[in-house]
Amino acid sequence: FEAPTVALLAKRVERAGTARARVVPVERPAEVPVAFTQQRLWFLNRMEGPSPTYNLGICLRLTGPLDRAALLGALHDVAVRHESLRTVFLDRDGVPIQSVVPADEAVPPLSVTEVGERELDAALTAAARRGFDLAAELPLRAELFALDPTEHVLLVVVHHIVADGWSLAALTTDFSTAYAARVAGRAPAWTPLPVQYADYALWQREVLGSIDDPDSVLALQIDHWKAALAGLPDQLELQTDRPRPAVSSHGGGFVPLTVGPETHARLLEIARGSGASLFMVMQAALATLLNRMGGGDDVPIGTSVAGRDDESLADLVGFFVNTLVLRNDLTGDPTFRE
Repeated sequence: FEAPTVALLAKRVERAGTARARVVPVERPAEVPVAFTQQRLWFLNRMEGPSPTYNLGICLRLTGPLDRAALLGALHDVAVRHESLRTVFLDRDGVPIQSVVPADEAVPPLSVTEVGERELDAALTAAARRGFDLAAELPLRAELFALDPTEHVLLVVVHHIVADGWSLAALTTDFSTAYAARVAGRAPAWTPLPVQYADYALWQREVLGSIDDPDSVLALQIDHWKAALAGLPDQLELQTDRPRPAVSSHGGGFVPLTVGPETHARLLEIARGSGASLFMVMQAALATLLNRMGGGDDVPIGTSVAGRDDESLADLVGFFVNTLVLRNDLTGDPTFRE
């Protein structure tokens, strides 16, 4: 490394070594700042107003007798367990602040709608697309669609500002545990969470420091990414069958793809022979494909990272996921293994 890079790394190591390495519960101030990931979603929500763009949904078909009181009790149990699910976001002179609603007041709304099987998809879509007013309502709600006395579909919607894809597994597991307990006439007996999301937000601010401090971890990381992404193409000029829209519709879909056992075995063989992971092989394949399709030699690909670097965050409902830019340099026509 050149001397400036060595000095930068040394400064980051020194700063990181003095910071609290693990997320632990702390005495909180009256108002807690949002995490950096939340800050951008709060801004978009304020700019666009309530919209379904960042709604996350869980849809469960329930067959058999249903205890609606236990269902509502289980939703409340989950909101009490995970403070993020009973957090509203207030505006303090243009700065977002987290405010945790007291447990006894945090009862997520549960509406019940009678619907036929033919109308179910449209009803689910309409319910999932209702936005949240993050300053005035809980970022969690549920709607129960009753097809008949023993057939129901439960839709649980949560705003992305308090949850991510990883969170949905924890949310589903805790909700199932709570419902089983409430049907049995008792409160759920689960192990207390080691930390809450507000603890993480405070820890993150402490570790990263202020952008105004040139020696802070935050300032140094921003300097790194400015250098790493300098000159990045705004978009890849690919030959597509539809024009890029002037304004994003936020519409999306899924394309199913099955990789057979023989292909999977060959992919693993390439990975092992190259000292790489299977993810790296697929990443290289995508970069190569985009290059061959006319995307140029500088191919940036976005991928999501979990952002849960501390084991105390593993079972917590919260917004930790982030997007990482993987910049692929294909100049000089490298081989695939290269």
